[in-house]
Amino acid sequence: MEKEILNTDEVVELTGLAKSYLYKLTSSRQIPHYKPNGKLLFYNKSDVLNYLTRNRVKSNEELSNEVEEEK
Repeated sequence: MEKEILNTDEVVELTGLAKSYLYKLTSSRQIPHYKPNGKLLFYNKSDVLNYLTRNRVKSNEELSNEVEEEK
């Protein structure tokens, strides 16, 4: 998908999220979105990808390396 501005169906396809869950995220303002003229919803692809990749969990190997570096 090469478009930068996505509609709801395209975000659902990109992320695998259920449409109802995407609406929940939108209505609770947890995911950035645009609402020109107050009706249709649009999303910036980079905002969606940033939302999906926030709160990264480190692997056991990364945690072990950090412990070793502290010693």
